[in-house]
Amino acid sequence: MNNRLIGAGLLAGLVLNIGEALLHGVIFADASTEAMRTLGREMIASGSGMAQLVLVTFAQGFVGMLIYGAVQPKWNAGLGAAIRVGLILWLLSAVYSAIYLTAGFPGLISDALAWGPVGWEVVLYPLAIVAGSLIYKEK
Repeated sequence: MNNRLIGAGLLAGLVLNIGEALLHGVIFADASTEAMRTLGREMIASGSGMAQLVLVTFAQGFVGMLIYGAVQPKWNAGLGAAIRVGLILWLLSAVYSAIYLTAGFPGLISDALAWGPVGWEVVLYPLAIVAGSLIYKEK
């Protein structure tokens, strides 16, 4: 593992974390609060919960860059490969999460709250891998 891979993974993870913070902390903040209120719960962010979310999001960026590095011999380095890897990551993360929430907990969370982020993340995940690909280079 080289330093460029680590740097690329960190950059991709940073882009993902910023995008997720905007998505959940701004765009869907009121909807999330209202959903919790409907369930008779209060939105209380914990330091350990936030740390877990940030760390797993950095891990997604790093895994995305590992996949990008692995597919380069077949797909060639560049924008097209980065976008495809971002879409794979999006499918395995955002789409899976929305399906899990709506199918696994029907009626608990609105479809809009479960599926709304998927539309944002279809841009976010490829953008993050494209950003990481700009500094990732094979020797």
